[in-house]
Order: sequence, then structure tokens, then C-alpha cells
Amino acid sequence: MSTFIDLDYISKIQPRLQHFKKKREYLFNFRCPICGDSKKSKTKARAYLYKVKNDMFFKCHNCSGSKNLANFIKHIDRSLYNQYILDRYKGHKPLQEPDLFKNFKDNTKKKLKSSTPLQGLKPFSIIDNEHPAKQYLLNRKIPEKFFDKLFLCNKFQSYVNKLKPGTFGKETEKYEHPRLIIPFYDVDETVFALQGRAFGKEQPKYITLKLYENKQKIFGLDRVNLHQTIYIVEGPLDSLFLDNCIAAAGADIQLPTHIQDVVFVFDNEPRNKQIIDRMYKIIDDDYKMVIWPDNIKEKDINEMIMNGHTQADIQKVISDNTYSGLSALTKLNSYKRC
Repeated sequence: MSTFIDLDYISKIQPRLQHFKKKREYLFNFRCPICGDSKKSKTKARAYLYKVKNDMFFKCHNCSGSKNLANFIKHIDRSLYNQYILDRYKGHKPLQEPDLFKNFKDNTKKKLKSSTPLQGLKPFSIIDNEHPAKQYLLNRKIPEKFFDKLFLCNKFQSYVNKLKPGTFGKETEKYEHPRLIIPFYDVDETVFALQGRAFGKEQPKYITLKLYENKQKIFGLDRVNLHQTIYIVEGPLDSLFLDNCIAAAGADIQLPTHIQDVVFVFDNEPRNKQIIDRMYKIIDDDYKMVIWPDNIKEKDINEMIMNGHTQADIQKVISDNTYSGLSALTKLNSYKRC
């Protein structure tokens, strides 16, 4: 269905494209509206729209311009772009779900649900407030509305080995201690990964278990709205303090081409070379990101909350310090201290 919508909108912008020709069913040639193609020759046409899987893309072989169809339409006509987004991705989910939000096949979902990966775990919503593990969440000021989706595991190693036998060797009980279980829910609230967070100084602090290897480790897919600005943080717990926020769980993620309205919110670690390198990559990929101002001393969002900042305060700091392109590059060069 999405391909039919793409073809419909290509027909709508066709009158604005010089020397437009249909080469094949999903291949169109025309003069590039971005660079003009050629000042010497009015007949040269080196721009193309072409299909890759279920999406159409623009490419100019003169200026090397490259965009997905949505951004190409946006360059031609912003109002038409807005209508295209509504038509192609109307509803809470896109008509053709990209890999980032792709559900498991039916038989896979049934198998996972029958295995009940959370069986035997207690949600924090029913654990007494005096319990040390519950005190941990309360002290960190985790919003109580999420307590029914966070769980206590008393013997982490045994629990994981029941889900995926052989994950931890029998010769050691290194990981046989309590951990906070943070389930990763898909868009249909199916659990596809789990993260165990240490309550104390146990290392590693986070252990993430993927129940299906084809899924990216993205926390918060069950809460995200594709038609609003999506905030991407590093830690799952940090994501619980921002509206429409997902967590990349400590790894780079591949965003579908149609999702452009995102803001990356990295931890506030100007001396962390790995984070700084990732921030430069975000600039290169033309996404927006937050560069924390000097008056913010805390390392991450949860620490800000614990030190008295409200969610509204943090949201305003994020809004006031979101950059992209050259301004982001200038700010980042000043921000980094490594």
C-alpha cells in the first residue's frame, strides 16, 4: 500500500520536475531541482527516483544529492510533504512497519508468549515499599506508574539460564544475585529483550539479554508515537522521565528513513570520547541532539531528577539546548573536554 501512495505523490510533483520520464515501473529520471543539473545543457537529466524494498529514494548523479522520497517532497513542497506523511504513516504505526518497529511473525510471538519470560518475577507494583529493592526505585524517584512493568529477580543467573540455557556456565555463580529486570516491549507489548540492572556495585552494571537476535535493543517501543518528536536517550530508566522517549540501551541504532523528527539526548559526559564520537556521527547523519549547558553538572537525566530537577525543567533545558548542523558542530567543539 505504501508504494501506491509513493507513486501517487510522485505524480503530484511530476509537473514541477523538468524532463520527467518514466524509465521503468519504479524508476523515474528528471533534471535535479536541487542543483539545476547543468547550466551548460538544458537537456541533461541526472536525477532519479528509484525503489529499494518498500521505499522510494532520490539520487542526483551530478550533485550527489540523496534523500528518501519524504525529504525530497519536503524540498519541493512543504505542505505536500505534510500531507504525504499523514497519508503514508497515518495511525499510531506506519502502514509498512520498518525494521525498528517490526513485530515478530505470528508463530514467533505465540512461542514467546507461551514461554512467559516474566513468569516467576514480581512486578514492583505489588512489592512492599520497605523492601530494599523497592526502596532503590523510590530513592531514584522512578515514576510509580511504571512499577507494574519493572520486576525483581532474586537469582539472576538461574533465571537467565532457564530462558536461554547455557547463557551462564555452571562452574560459577558470579551472577547469582538480585537484579532489577527491565523488559523491552515491542509495539504490541510483547517482550523481546530483558535488561538486568545491578542494585549494588556488581559488574557489569547492566546485562542485556536478547530473546530474538533480529531485534535492535530499543527500550520504549510500546510507548512511542511516530507522529511526535521522538527523544532517544542512552538508559532505559532515563527514558521514563521524558515524554515520547526511547532508549538505545548503550548502542547505536538504525532509524528507518522516514523517521526524521528525533532528538538524541546523550549522557552529560564531555570527557567521554566514545560519546563524543557518537555525537559527531549524529551531526554527520543530520539529526538533532542535545548539548548540555555548563550549569548542568549531573551525568544523566535520572541524576538530575534525584537532585531536584523536575521533568518540566529538564524538558525545557532539552528544548533550549537542541542543535543540529553547523550550530551543533560549533557547540560540540566547545563542549567536549577530551
